[in-house]
Amino acid sequence: MVESAELNIASAICIIKWKNGVVFRIFVDATSPVIRYDWQNADIRPNLIQPAYASIDSSEGNQVVSGADLKRLGYKPGKIKSSKNKIVYTQKAWGPLTYQAAVAFVNGNGAASISSHYNDKPKTVAATKLVTKAIKTSFDEAASNHKQWWLNYWSKSSINIPDKKLEKQWYLEMYKFGAASRKGAPPISLQAVWTADNGKLPPWKGDFHNDLNTQLSYWPAYSSNHLEEGSVFTDWLWDNKPYFEQYTKRVFGTDGLNVPGVATLRGHEMGGWHMYAMSPTVACWLAQHFYLQWCYSMDKEFLSSRAYPWIAGVARHIEQVSLIENGKRKLPMGSSPEFHDGSMNAWFLEMTNYDISLCRYIFKIASELAGELGFIKESDHWKTIGSQFPELNIDPKEGLTVAPGFPYHESHRHFSHLMAIHPLGLLNYDNPDDQLIMKESISNLENQGTAWWCGYSYSWLGNIYAWMKDGEKAAKALRTFASCFCSTNSFHLNGDQCKAGNSNFTYDPFTLEGNFAFASAIQEMLLQSHAGYIEIFPAIPSEWKDVAFKGLRAEGAFLVSATKESGVVVKFRIESEKGGIARIKLPFPTYVVKSTDGALVTPEKGLYINVEFKEGGYLEMENGYE
Repeated sequence: MVESAELNIASAICIIKWKNGVVFRIFVDATSPVIRYDWQNADIRPNLIQPAYASIDSSEGNQVVSGADLKRLGYKPGKIKSSKNKIVYTQKAWGPLTYQAAVAFVNGNGAASISSHYNDKPKTVAATKLVTKAIKTSFDEAASNHKQWWLNYWSKSSINIPDKKLEKQWYLEMYKFGAASRKGAPPISLQAVWTADNGKLPPWKGDFHNDLNTQLSYWPAYSSNHLEEGSVFTDWLWDNKPYFEQYTKRVFGTDGLNVPGVATLRGHEMGGWHMYAMSPTVACWLAQHFYLQWCYSMDKEFLSSRAYPWIAGVARHIEQVSLIENGKRKLPMGSSPEFHDGSMNAWFLEMTNYDISLCRYIFKIASELAGELGFIKESDHWKTIGSQFPELNIDPKEGLTVAPGFPYHESHRHFSHLMAIHPLGLLNYDNPDDQLIMKESISNLENQGTAWWCGYSYSWLGNIYAWMKDGEKAAKALRTFASCFCSTNSFHLNGDQCKAGNSNFTYDPFTLEGNFAFASAIQEMLLQSHAGYIEIFPAIPSEWKDVAFKGLRAEGAFLVSATKESGVVVKFRIESEKGGIARIKLPFPTYVVKSTDGALVTPEKGLYINVEFKEGGYLEMENGYE
């Protein structure tokens, strides 16, 4: 009988203990593609179970959600080879792909690995070689570098909030993020490294859904100060750029760059609702991750070699695929994920607010980055093209619509009509006119109810509330997510597991984007920098009296730490990686400069200051109320 089972997220090592004294330890190595395990007080031989690729198709119900039978892949059975201390399974998969699983073991000490190889790419190290080498060291020796990796990961940022349920969920999400997004590995897909163990395909094929899922999954990377993990996504997009350009030319007949809305590991298009899977604006949303990687890093090499070329490529595509009618640009047809699902009604002949937002956004950031690089003519050109797209369609009482003639009058899981609010930030809460639109839009969203929301809807709404400075509502939305849309192991299950009326969806297919959007929302409650200035504790519930964070990252490559005690902000620290000017909204009316080096403070009217930093400079301020 099991006595205890615990995953220590600080070290990413799991330990299971039985009452008879047997102990099992296991970790997935953070520094090499190997799983290490050992048995104490037992010597148990492992086994590899062959996937049921030749099974009888026994799928029932919704196979998209519950997972279709593995037989549908059409793979011939692989081969298992066993020896005294090793078991190796080799499987020919689709096209040029072959994968191998291997486990080696000596006296309770074991190592396992999975490798894959495309015969049209350079050969990779086989799993059998990896485990043969790994088993030469003990579990504790192998764990040394692994523990150091996680120690460094957790040192990047931390939070301390009084709502311990939300705090715990944030740390669990950031553990998942570190486990699922690693340099040199594929980016986060629908289920990433965690797949179903029911002998079927994972929900929605486990692919790369680029109409929300991949985008939300990388939201927390930037302000959590995990740019390296965030770059895994832009690395994948960049590596597949040549294919995306071919796809764009073949499908849309344009130069430049677009991406399939549903993609394979190699970026190839897959089946799906075609109005979203083949949308002309998919790459516009993906481009934001290149833009954010630049904004938060100020890495000029990345700007010139990747961010601007990607964004300019998307802008060229949109310029060519759009039409000009009556002096305004428009797309031939539009959509707004995932309104009307896969029906013919999902096509719109007028531009949707989703498409308008993305088109205006791509030219806005293309113009900005071209100007940053000194490409003045290009910057002016992108600005001109962007101004030719229609303004957002707004109802005077209900705010943002789905499209002209299509008000938001139904509960819906995907807030695609609200893209201009978040994450694109085309509407600014500091602007009174924009603020009114945002309030009306969210009031209408609330009035239509949550009947057809998924868990990620609550996470996304938490981000929106944070940007609207409403900490109480942000925290409430996030508590609902953590309490009713996650399993006991914290994974997002889409439907309302409480069955408390939070959604008509009560099913439990597992996807990750809700988890990571949750983490992003917590960070947005603590620190914001998207509106052109740094704001500390912008959306904290009134009941949160003692709050602190350390090492959160702001746009401009600034690292921020701050502390609030008994409801009062007492101090903050800002460090500059690259130098530059930070505009800061002070969290207290008077201040004392406690310590500084390489930072020149210039007050503005009101609560704002400008700080000119040298590279590596820092500033520590305390509340001057005493």
